[in-house]
Amino acid sequence: MNYYIIEKNTSALTVIDRDHISLIVQECHDFPYMRHMSKDRTKERVQSTAWWPQWKKQLGEYINTCVYGQKENRKDGRRYWLLKNIEEPKYPWETINMDWVSGLVPGVKKNFNDFLVIVER
Repeated sequence: MNYYIIEKNTSALTVIDRDHISLIVQECHDFPYMRHMSKDRTKERVQSTAWWPQWKKQLGEYINTCVYGQKENRKDGRRYWLLKNIEEPKYPWETINMDWVSGLVPGVKKNFNDFLVIVER
């Protein structure tokens, strides 16, 4: 992979070559633990690490054609996915729920404003 590091507003960005753009977009939007994030959240993720010409346009086109993302990120906040009851676990640590929470503390640097919440049922 050919890439270059540039300084922009005192933070380093990786300049991506044409052959690896789709890989970066997929990693930032489709990564299994990200669950097809919204356009804004995917944009934040790409913007903090990488740059290439017309990246916003290409990112928008990719997200607009993502079927799972359209179902997952409706404007009214509702989800298409059916909720399922979680059965009572028989053993400790049998069921674990995880979720990322971000943006709770205004004015804190972006890198230190995320929390991973883990609940053992």
